[in-house]
Amino acid sequence: MVTMTGRLFVTGAAGQLGTAVRQVAARGDSILDVTPLTSTDLDIADSESVRSALTDLTADDVVLNCIAYTDVDGAEEDHSGAHAVNVDGPAHLVRVTKEKGAWLIHISTDYVFSGTPPRVADIEGYEPGDIDPREKPATVYGRTKLRGENVVLRNDPSSTIVRTAWLYTGGPESKDFVGTMRRLEAQRDTISVVDDQTGSPTYAHDLAAGLLELAGRGRTDAVAGQVLHATNAGRATWYELAAQVFTEIGADPARVQPCTTADFPRPAPRPAYSVLSGRSWAAAGLTPLRDWRTALGSAVAGQDSPVDHT
Repeated sequence: MVTMTGRLFVTGAAGQLGTAVRQVAARGDSILDVTPLTSTDLDIADSESVRSALTDLTADDVVLNCIAYTDVDGAEEDHSGAHAVNVDGPAHLVRVTKEKGAWLIHISTDYVFSGTPPRVADIEGYEPGDIDPREKPATVYGRTKLRGENVVLRNDPSSTIVRTAWLYTGGPESKDFVGTMRRLEAQRDTISVVDDQTGSPTYAHDLAAGLLELAGRGRTDAVAGQVLHATNAGRATWYELAAQVFTEIGADPARVQPCTTADFPRPAPRPAYSVLSGRSWAAAGLTPLRDWRTALGSAVAGQDSPVDHT
């Protein structure tokens, strides 16, 4: 049952996730009132711009922050830029939402974990409390995102953090991994994809539906002040994901060849293991996201999430 009575302000509304939220909310069965805020409306690194864009925010409203500095490699050199968006930006937002009594839902990432492969007992995936203070995120991107989480909860303990991972929309023209694999299939006889990084592939429309469910239910004790993990269920390597993309579009998955991370060195180290468990999401009474393979099939077919989460 929808309990939200105010508006849902979506920052980063023109980005990958923000667009998906708007599209899912625009379905005929959605009753959520979405107010999109793009970079034209709000510069998250500028406190006055944030305050001006949210000037009429009320205690009944929710702010869903989908803005992030996501250039993982670029952040290794552009420390100040990453900090301005991933740390200062959430700080500006939470000060306004706290002052107005509104609820902030802030999107974060699997990169807050070190990426060290876990023990076999932990193979189901990380839970929010699994961060070991002795292990720090391995990238500037991960460190700034973790600091952003901390500044949000420190300034307003009733806010909610939602971590996700390996986000894609999957359209043939999209710039994400799935879209890239679809284009490469038409351009090359074979492709090499790393098989020693394991994570949680997540269809942006499925995550968007989950976030709309979260916002729609309101700031209950089950979610206020919580860090939740929301990804499609299961786990895969990038190689396994690429092979499944080929399968879904009717191509021979044997054309995808496994390789190692060492074969494709990047400025920022990638997590070897960053699977996020869905146990915290389910424990909060929210609908678990479906298996990643099923979701990928829907993404390739251009279908929305089949579940009404609003």
